[in-house]
Order: sequence, then C-alpha cells, then structure tokens
Amino acid sequence: MAELRKCPICGKPAVEAFKPFCSKRCADVDLNRWLTGAYVIPARDDEVEDTDDGLIPIDNEDDNI
Repeated sequence: MAELRKCPICGKPAVEAFKPFCSKRCADVDLNRWLTGAYVIPARDDEVEDTDDGLIPIDNEDDNI
C-alpha cells in the first residue's frame, strides 16, 4: 500500500490532481510564497566572487580620444 503524503501547506492528505498539495488553493499559497520571496535559498556572505574576466583594466577610457 502506498504511503499517504500530507500537503506541505495544511497537512491534509495530498490529492493526485494537485500533488504534492491537497487542493489548488494550497498549490497557489505555495506559489505565492515563492513569488513574494517567503521561500529563499540561503547563501553565505563569505563566498568570493570571481571578477577576473581576463581583460586588461582601463583607468579612464576618455584618455584614448
């Protein structure tokens, strides 16, 4: 027998048509949370960005005129 999964929003049993949710309402609540930024993937501030693009830096492009 398959394990009944619960809706991650309200905890009711999931419905096949809206899996993993129980209804369109809970699916829409989840979508709204993603779109408004309620769900975020954490990032570390100590990650160093690689800004070396291999180009020679130019101090002032106006000097070339």
